[in-house]
Amino acid sequence: MRGASRSSGNRKGYSTGVERIDGLIEEIARRVAAEPPSNNRLIMEILTTAVKLGLESSDRGDLKLANNALKELRYSFKIFSPYRGVQKVVIFGSARSKKSSPEYKMAEKFTRRLTKKGYMIVTGGGAGVMEAGNKGALAGREFALNINLPFEQKANPHIDEKDKIINYKYFFTRKLIFVKETDATALFPGGFGTNDEGFEMLTLVQTGKSRPRPILLMEPEGSTYWTHWKRFMARQMAAAGYIDKKDLGLFHITGSVDEAVSYIEDFYKVYHSIRYVKDLTVLRLQKRLPVKAVDEMNRRFGDILTGGKITQSRATRKEKEQGEFPELPRLLMKFNMRDYARLYELIRFINRQGD
Repeated sequence: MRGASRSSGNRKGYSTGVERIDGLIEEIARRVAAEPPSNNRLIMEILTTAVKLGLESSDRGDLKLANNALKELRYSFKIFSPYRGVQKVVIFGSARSKKSSPEYKMAEKFTRRLTKKGYMIVTGGGAGVMEAGNKGALAGREFALNINLPFEQKANPHIDEKDKIINYKYFFTRKLIFVKETDATALFPGGFGTNDEGFEMLTLVQTGKSRPRPILLMEPEGSTYWTHWKRFMARQMAAAGYIDKKDLGLFHITGSVDEAVSYIEDFYKVYHSIRYVKDLTVLRLQKRLPVKAVDEMNRRFGDILTGGKITQSRATRKEKEQGEFPELPRLLMKFNMRDYARLYELIRFINRQGD
């Protein structure tokens, strides 16, 4: 195949450049018969990428990495796909927390409360706070995303359905699923891993690479873990201009399970989800807002627009074509794609309209 003559072929866009191979890829994609049919193009591109890796790379390590990562993602999507309509909360915290520790008891109580309200729980699958999260969850309402380590990390025994345990070779695929498949984040005191997950989550929402979500820093009775952490953020990062002071509003510290549950529920009280359609930012809502509320939004949040006003609308044509909650009302705006802390303030303002 490497000696085959190369041409641009009849296919436009992304291809291997080898006409015979591109023809085979198109044939395989047709036989897959993806639903909806518009997904066929993406299937072709995935196959093309795999073939191009084979044509371009002689490094077995590169191929193994790409192969393992794709297999981990494929299996994760398969496991989560039936539950996409259920809101999920991801729990982070130390694997070394003892069963008698305040954070263990708080995490167990927190996940029990959440699952009784219909949420599902996602943990890292290990010991400590992760174990408490799975232990507190009602049967069948939790997932465990375990990482294969030579020490410390084994799947905890409090996961009722073993098909909801996913074992990962790579941290980066596991972290991607933590974010992609959940709607809220709760961080309990922990070590490097907990802080890594927390900072990544904040970075993703601060830069718009993740959908807006409630991020809770859970501080059990007697702990000042997150209070001191926030003080460092304020005195060293915000004061020096490394982050905006408003970015401290991207998370919320609480020592109360009741308050934490309410904070998550309130975040989705009126706000539903976000979508970007060309230069428009679309905020989907649970209900249409009063005209006075929209006028007030324009007065308060005009500074985060690149032009025009915030307006109420129905689903955009692209959303209708893709079946993305066409029944929900929308707010449309030309968001500057920069001031995400202010976008959080806007979402909180929207949710107060449900009071």
